[in-house]
Amino acid sequence: MAPGFSVAVSPFSLNSNDEIKQSASTLAWDLMQYYKGNLSGQTPGILPGPPPAGPYYWWEAGAMWGTLIDYWAWTGDPSYNDDIMQAMQWQVGPNDAYMPPNVTASLGNDDQGFWGMSAMSAAEMIFPNPPSDKPQWLALAQAVFNTQASPDRHDKTCGGGLRWQIPFANNGYNYKASIANGCFLNLGARLYRYTGNSTFSDWVNKTWNWMESVGFLNNETYAIYDGANVDDNCTDINKAEFSYNNGVFALGAAYMYNATKDQVWEDRVTKLVDYGLKTFFPDGIAVEIACENAGTCTTDMITYKGFLHRWYSYITLLAPFTAQTINPVLKTSATAAIKQCTGGTNGRQCGFKWASGKYDGQTGAGQEMSVLAAVSSQLAHVAAKAPATAESGGISKGNANAGSGADDFQLNVHPVTVGDKVGASVVTLLILGGAGAVFGFMTISK
Repeated sequence: MAPGFSVAVSPFSLNSNDEIKQSASTLAWDLMQYYKGNLSGQTPGILPGPPPAGPYYWWEAGAMWGTLIDYWAWTGDPSYNDDIMQAMQWQVGPNDAYMPPNVTASLGNDDQGFWGMSAMSAAEMIFPNPPSDKPQWLALAQAVFNTQASPDRHDKTCGGGLRWQIPFANNGYNYKASIANGCFLNLGARLYRYTGNSTFSDWVNKTWNWMESVGFLNNETYAIYDGANVDDNCTDINKAEFSYNNGVFALGAAYMYNATKDQVWEDRVTKLVDYGLKTFFPDGIAVEIACENAGTCTTDMITYKGFLHRWYSYITLLAPFTAQTINPVLKTSATAAIKQCTGGTNGRQCGFKWASGKYDGQTGAGQEMSVLAAVSSQLAHVAAKAPATAESGGISKGNANAGSGADDFQLNVHPVTVGDKVGASVVTLLILGGAGAVFGFMTISK
């Protein structure tokens, strides 16, 4: 090496549990520097945006709070619990179903679903309950599910399934998206495991079968494609593959396996995980294959690898037969993730291209959130804290009819009992006008 030159060294380490906790603590702090909702005059719960007000859509903040709930559960650090509580209560909307009117213009089923999954995480990880006069975590998750189970959301086009957007006037309403249906299936599987209510498992099975029948989930390879337009009855499927689609379905399948011990679900978990590790962790390091190497990932897409790490970590607890396969890969990937966190004025900002081994010059909430997820989830198997249920220590109170006013819909389920105590990527690119640069390499054949 020539005199006067040095290689930037990351301050983060995974060498011990204490060093993982310290690294996660610093990453969480750096992530929260992008959040302004706890400052005077700002809106609690959201990251700066949506465009043009800032780069972040509403859903990404919902995902961030879920990441920080996991951070708290795995590290024991309550530093951001007050922010989490304020944010997730502020954004519930008038019907407590995470449909606030001020985000209607970009409100997708997946956006609502991410907030619902974060609320479900709060229930499962026994996050402190909100005040008794506020909507409870389990009830919020039920409200999201109930509104999404509405017949108005599951029309007959393409034989069923959820559309990407909720309001019919929104760009993307004519697109049926795997991520929207994945969030719905994921939430349903978790609610079924938590409450034991078979209404949820019925919807999970119906959604899985629809995904296979429409061809979004390839039942031979277990690839999951982005979605298709209803105008051609979903026959022209966009075969771009994103890591969070694999992750959200694999985790949903793991919850179903854990609840049922059914061989069918064990096989589905195995096939999705095997495909996901092979496809999204080349050389053992997470890569967003549809856009990363070409440099065309949007702000949304920069977050997906972090979800994959978090959700695969949960899978090892829910379906322990996967741990020996998953854990070494997640460690290799997390090690690569922290190695490139050498940027910014503080010398520790994280980029997106983990596999490159060096900081790529681009910083943001998504980059920090993803590396935080990769690092903190290294403690999942140490804490060995599998998600709780109503029967295994869950303390959150439910409401089987929650959200019924949001879509003038009420899910036909049993009254609350003790057992209840408990953005589609490609279309975004189209809307932003960037599809021409990416479809050539994103379309993946069977």
